[in-house]
Amino acid sequence: MTLSGVGRLDARSAGLGAVAGVLAAGVALGVGQFVAGLTGASGSPVVAVGELQIDFTPPWLKNFAITEFGADDKLVLVTGIVVVLGAFAALVGAAATRRMAYGMAGIAVFAAVGLTAAATRPDATVASLLPTLAATAAAVAVLHVLIPLARPPARPVARAVSYDPVTGPAEPETGPAETGLAGTGLAGTGNPELTAAEGPPRRSFLAAGAVAAGIGAGAGLAGRLLTERGSVARAQKSLRIPKPAVTTQALPPGVDLNIPGLAPFITPNAKFYRVDTALVLPQVDPSAWQLRIHGMVNREITLTFDQLIKRPLIEDYITLCCVSNPVDGPYIGNAKWLGASLAALLKEAGIRAGADQLLCTSVDGFTSGTPVQTVMDGRDALLAVAMNGQPLPIAHGFPARMVVPGLYGYVSATKWVTDIEVTTFAGNYAYWAQRGWSQRAPIKTECRIDVPNGLQEIKAGRTAVAGVAWAQHKGIEAVEVRVDRGPWQEARLAAVPGLDTWRQWVWEWDATTGGHVLEARATDKTGYTQTSALAPPEPNGATGYPMVSVPVR
Repeated sequence: MTLSGVGRLDARSAGLGAVAGVLAAGVALGVGQFVAGLTGASGSPVVAVGELQIDFTPPWLKNFAITEFGADDKLVLVTGIVVVLGAFAALVGAAATRRMAYGMAGIAVFAAVGLTAAATRPDATVASLLPTLAATAAAVAVLHVLIPLARPPARPVARAVSYDPVTGPAEPETGPAETGLAGTGLAGTGNPELTAAEGPPRRSFLAAGAVAAGIGAGAGLAGRLLTERGSVARAQKSLRIPKPAVTTQALPPGVDLNIPGLAPFITPNAKFYRVDTALVLPQVDPSAWQLRIHGMVNREITLTFDQLIKRPLIEDYITLCCVSNPVDGPYIGNAKWLGASLAALLKEAGIRAGADQLLCTSVDGFTSGTPVQTVMDGRDALLAVAMNGQPLPIAHGFPARMVVPGLYGYVSATKWVTDIEVTTFAGNYAYWAQRGWSQRAPIKTECRIDVPNGLQEIKAGRTAVAGVAWAQHKGIEAVEVRVDRGPWQEARLAAVPGLDTWRQWVWEWDATTGGHVLEARATDKTGYTQTSALAPPEPNGATGYPMVSVPVR
């Protein structure tokens, strides 16, 4: 065997080692998922790392992810973590073929990251550490099985020995092949072809690798089934919500313009936007749910779910909007909510002088800061339990969430809420306020063009330009449209049931052939007109005119 053959052999061993590393990572993830499902921990090591990464994501990167990937942003994050982990595992496995200590050091790094992520979760317990510990042990075991099979075993080496009748046997002669290949397992007398090592036992490696892959896949599947066993979907579907004590008025005629492509007045639950920090949806059983109201109050209150739904329930149409919604963006929706009055609960607790913030905490540790004055000014600020006539979907906060009209979601719409501390903005910073977002975030007066969408050519002639406008708790007074920066033309507004919902609008346009640019702006009932100044979502909401380029044939 030549020196180039040794290089090929080393490369092949390193390649098998990389495969071993990836298999070890796969088994680790599967075992971690299984233990998470078995113990009820909040998530696997990948989930813990992903949630930690979300916590340290700067606002500009968060907005980029939401804008580029939409509802798939969490899937992209998890996929990225798995890809990086796979690459790291391959390097660890290749290094372990040279020295097992290198592989163990790589696994130690994996364990340190996973344990740190799990231990720093707001809802962390001892059980939170178990998935990573089990995953680490599994990775160590797999490497110790596969790496020896990836290394080339050396043949027994016959060395030439000279014999002197007087002095006896001499030291074995060391030929060029032995001195040049020391430590490679390819030492010999003078003919490296006679002392070449055999290649790795590939069949044994493949068999062991197949077993490892099966264990990883099986453990992952079992973990998923165990997690689904803990799902509260059955409780959510079987829940019977009482009728409201205060019903909203019937929708007036003309609330929905029924224009193809225009967002309907009521957003279906399945199409309602979702933006939150939870990689794994919290599974909160209504029978175990409690809400604690404490802090700067005269009387602390702890409320069970049964007590909550026995209170007088209010229904109202309310539009929610995410602060990350870009101009003309999709992260806004309108629904009929049902819930208990938050203001009434706070009055029972008795708010002390000086308190100006409700620090609301989700079961997963997320916090939002809601202005006390906004909740207490008479608007329908709710502890919502139903959405569009159905119990809250799990993805939208089941069994209970905050809904406060007129504020961006990150300060008003805590899902899976379990704790409300009455405090001050000066003394406590909520989750996104700690990351540079405004503490108080009233929704800006905005509008959106839904049709035409600019993706297809339209025919010349009369065509509908339509969209939605919103100014929650102020109300929309007018919407105007202009073509190619020409004069503003007033659109026709649909009816609305109140001030807290979006409002559809339409303007009939006599379109001419060629390319055109449509813009729109809204004016609310306070007299404020939407600004043309462009601003990004951070720190308190995007601004600018919605704009659509339309080809006309």
